[in-house]
Amino acid sequence: MKRAAVQCSSIMGILDDEILVTILDKLQDSTDRKSWCLVSKRFFFLEARSRKEVQIMRSELLPRILQRYSKIQHLDLSLCSQITDESLGRVARIIGNHLLSINLSNLRTFTHLGIAQLVESCQSLVEVDLSNCTEFTDYAAEAIAHAQNLQSLKLVKCKQISDMGLGCIAVGCRKLHTLSLKWCVGVTDLGVQLVAVKCKELRNLDISYLQITNKCLESLTCLSHLENLALVGCVRVGDEGLIYLRNKSLQGLDVSKCRNISSTGIVNLASVSPELRQLTLAYCIPITSDLASSQTFKRLQIIKFDGCKISSTALESFGRSCKHLRELSLSKCIGVTDEELKRFLAYCIELNKLDLTCCHDLTDVALLAVARSCRHLSSLKIESCHLVTEKSLTMLGPGCPFLQELDLTDCSVNNTGLESLARCSELTTLKLGFCPNISDEGIIHIGARCSNLQELDLYRSTGVGDAGIAVISNSCPGLKSINLSYCTHVSDDSLKSISQLHKLHNLEIRGCSGISSTGLSAIALGCKRIAELDIKRCYNVDDAGILAIANSCRNLRQVNLSYCPVSDVGLSALASLLCLQNAKLVHLRNVTINGFISTLLACKSLKKLKLLEFLKFKLPRPLIKHLEAHGCTIRWMDKPFVM
Repeated sequence: MKRAAVQCSSIMGILDDEILVTILDKLQDSTDRKSWCLVSKRFFFLEARSRKEVQIMRSELLPRILQRYSKIQHLDLSLCSQITDESLGRVARIIGNHLLSINLSNLRTFTHLGIAQLVESCQSLVEVDLSNCTEFTDYAAEAIAHAQNLQSLKLVKCKQISDMGLGCIAVGCRKLHTLSLKWCVGVTDLGVQLVAVKCKELRNLDISYLQITNKCLESLTCLSHLENLALVGCVRVGDEGLIYLRNKSLQGLDVSKCRNISSTGIVNLASVSPELRQLTLAYCIPITSDLASSQTFKRLQIIKFDGCKISSTALESFGRSCKHLRELSLSKCIGVTDEELKRFLAYCIELNKLDLTCCHDLTDVALLAVARSCRHLSSLKIESCHLVTEKSLTMLGPGCPFLQELDLTDCSVNNTGLESLARCSELTTLKLGFCPNISDEGIIHIGARCSNLQELDLYRSTGVGDAGIAVISNSCPGLKSINLSYCTHVSDDSLKSISQLHKLHNLEIRGCSGISSTGLSAIALGCKRIAELDIKRCYNVDDAGILAIANSCRNLRQVNLSYCPVSDVGLSALASLLCLQNAKLVHLRNVTINGFISTLLACKSLKKLKLLEFLKFKLPRPLIKHLEAHGCTIRWMDKPFVM
C-alpha cells in the first residue's frame, strides 16, 4: 500500500498545474475537495488558487477564508448573521477587483458605509443580491450607484428604498441587465420611469407588488432589449397599460394576480410580441377558448394558469395553437376535465413538465392520456387528485420512462402502483405523503429500481416501516432528503439504516413515537452533512440524542425540537453549533428560563427563532433586543400543549 502511494505521488508530480486544476474542477463533492487539499502542500495551494466560488456560513471565519481565497470571484455571505461594515471593508481590501458577484441577502447588520467601501474597491462587480436586507435605505442605494459595471441587482423586499434611491441607481448603473424590485413598496411610477430612461440594456425586470399604474408601463416602451417582465400583484395595471408593452424582444410575461387585466389585453400584447415564450396568468383571468385560439401564442413553450377557471374547449384550443409547449401548470384550476386534458395532450407531445395539483375532477382517464402522449415527460405533479388509482399508475411507469420528479401526495396509490412506477428508474424526487395504502412492499420495489433517488417524502404514509426504509437506504446512496414524519411504524432501526446515507442533508421525523436518542445518535455518526433536522414530537428523544447531533453534525443550520423532553443540558448543546440559524423551541417543558437565557446568548448565528409567547415576558428584555439587533426574527407562538 505504501509503495502504491509513493508511485501515485510520483505520477502526480509529473503533471503540470494546469492539468491538476482540470482534475480538481471535476471534484464537485466538498469532502473530495478537502481530501485533495490534504495530499500535499502543492495540492493545498492549487485548490486555493483555482477556487472561484466561496459560501461562508460563519462570520468569524471570514478573515481566514479571505486570506486563503484572496482571488475568488463569487462570494456568498447570505448564511452569515454578523456581516458588518468592517466585514465588507475587509472583503473590499483583500479581494478588490477580483470580485464579480456577492450575495448579501437576508442580512441586516451592515449599513451604507460598508456598501460604499465594497463598491469603491470592487469596481469589477457585476452582480449584487441584497434581497430581504430590510435596513437597505436610499443612502445604501446611493452607494450602490457607484458600481458602474453592475449588470444584476436584486432588491426584493427592500421596503425602505424610495424613488430617490432608485433614481441614483438608474443614473449610476446604466449597464444593468437584471433588476428585481419585488415588494419594494416605497417605489412608484417615477422610480420605474427613471430606470427605463437610464438603463437601456435591461433584459429582466421584476416590479411585482408595486403600486404602479399604466403610466409606468408606458415608460417601458424604450426598453428595446426587455426579455422578461414580472408584474405579479400589480392591481392598478390594466389592459391600457399592456398596450404600451409593444416589445418585439419580450419572451416572458408574468401578470399573476393582476385582476384588472383581461383576455383582450393579453391577446393584444401577444400580437405585438412575436418572441413570447412564457406566459403566466396565475389567479388572474378566466381561460377561455377565445383567448386560446389566438395564433399569436404559437411560439409559447411555458404556460402557467394556476388557480384560474378553465372554460370548456380552452385547453384543446391552446394545444392546437401551442404544439411546441414544454411546460404546463394547471395547479388548483377549476374546470379541468379528463376529456379536455386528453384532447390537449394529443397536440402537445413534446411536454416535459405537467402540474395538475388539486385538479380534483381528473380520473384515470386523464393519467392514461398522459402515459400515452407524453413520452418525454420529466416532471409530473398530481397531488390531491383523489380519483386517480393504481390502474393508471401501472401505465405511467412504462409510458413515461424518463420521469425524474413525481408528486403523488394525497393520491389513491397502492403497492401495485409503486411496483409499476419503479420502472421509472430515472426518478430523483418522489413524493408519497398522505398515501395510507402503501407499505414496505411498495417502497421495496422503488428502492430496488430507482437508485437515483435524491428526495423521498413519506409524510403520514403510516403503512411504511423499517423494512422499506432499509431497502431505500441500501439502494439509494445519493438520497439527500427524506421525510418520515408521523410514520408510526418507523423505529430506531430505520435511523440506523439511514445513517449510511452520507449525503443526507434534510431529515424530518416529527411525530415518530418509535424513535429515540439511540436512533438519533446513529444519524449523528453517519450523516455528518445534515443541515436540517425536524424531531418535533419525538417524545423519546432526550438530551443524549441532541448531544450526539451537536457533537457530530457541525453543519446543522435548522432544527425543530418542539415538544421534545430535552432539558437545559440538551438545549445548551445547540450553542456549540456555529452554523445554526433557525431554531423552533416550542413547549420544551423540561427547559428552565435560565436554560433558555444561556443558550440564546451563546447562539451567535440565529436568524429565526420560534418560542412560546409567555417567554416574551419571562426572558430579559435586553436579551430579546440583543437577538433582534443581531438580525434574529422571533416568532412568538400562543398555543396550548397538546400530546
